[in-house]
Amino acid sequence: MLRMTQLVGLAVYEPKASRKGDEPVQVKRIGKVRNVVCSPSGTRVVGLIVHQRDIAGMIARPDLFLAFDSFDVNDRGLVITNREDGVDDAARARLHLDWDSCIIWNGMDAKTEDGKQLGHVADIEFSPKTGKVKAFHLGDGNMAESLVGHVAVPGSLLVGYKDGWMIVKPEAAHLELSGGAAAKAGEGYARAKDGVSRATQKAGKVVGDAVDKGSRKVGKAIGKAKRAAGDNPAKKAGEHLKGVTTMFGDFAEEFKKASK
Repeated sequence: MLRMTQLVGLAVYEPKASRKGDEPVQVKRIGKVRNVVCSPSGTRVVGLIVHQRDIAGMIARPDLFLAFDSFDVNDRGLVITNREDGVDDAARARLHLDWDSCIIWNGMDAKTEDGKQLGHVADIEFSPKTGKVKAFHLGDGNMAESLVGHVAVPGSLLVGYKDGWMIVKPEAAHLELSGGAAAKAGEGYARAKDGVSRATQKAGKVVGDAVDKGSRKVGKAIGKAKRAAGDNPAKKAGEHLKGVTTMFGDFAEEFKKASK
């Protein structure tokens, strides 16, 4: 399985001109992974948003869509393996994507169908082979997740997107924490959930627009947020994952195993 946090922030490369004879393939860096994109149903990772480097450091280039099945891993980051129909419009056509309905879950707040707030999406665990989501990992930027841990919500409990929220089935409210020192020490889920609730009550207006822009229409605003989502700038969609690094040796090995 792959995780969103393993990918966001990684450098992205593409092969240079075709090699001659036994010369090794040369690559050039074109940008870095900005976010992970899911299908309109939200249950499958369909690709990555790649922030391309400016031309000559001055002229901005548009973000690139890279299909989930069109990259490999080397010791420095990701390498595009299919330029023909693995990026942008060609990739979207091949995957039969309704682009405007695709979802970026990263940083979005989650709640159950009956209104219980569970925190926000801090990570996504998915199959690199099919893109199917195994679990959404929910945390809260207003608490130290290293101490409190996170809640792993199986992809099967996802209901869908609504008004800037990830909606999950009520059973998700009864899942226990995993990871984190406090969780490992036996802290109860009820206590952690109470902490999430109290943190959410302090919500302000800073994040509303950012969450809505980055969640439903892949980098495009879909309207003003109609609710207060949090006053911690670090909780903005994507912001809490900036600076994530990966031990490439282990990551590359696990990626190859998982892709078989």
